[in-house]
Amino acid sequence: MSGKTSYLSGLSAEEAVASRYARRGHAVAARRWRGSGGELDLVFRDGEGLIVVEVKKARDFARAAARFTRAQLGRIAGSVSEFVATEPRGQLTDVRFDLALVDGTGRIRIMENLWA
Repeated sequence: MSGKTSYLSGLSAEEAVASRYARRGHAVAARRWRGSGGELDLVFRDGEGLIVVEVKKARDFARAAARFTRAQLGRIAGSVSEFVATEPRGQLTDVRFDLALVDGTGRIRIMENLWA
């Protein structure tokens, strides 16, 4: 897959995941938010809290999950800390972290609350 094709495929996967959360009543707070240490794919409002979603797309769910690394989780945690600093409750903001896997046919599997 070329770089541009891969980029567009990733955007499409993020859009599909965003639509799923929107159907559940969650408003988008940010898309592809970039902090000093990394990017947050999707951030949704959940009452006074937030849901941060990392989206991984691959031919199948196992490959998509394998693309998520411990190092990435560390970068995401740092970016979440930066993001919540802009929220009214700051670091006291409740944050849930979900991993959304998208396979080659567009099916979505969401692993909720991985920080619990």
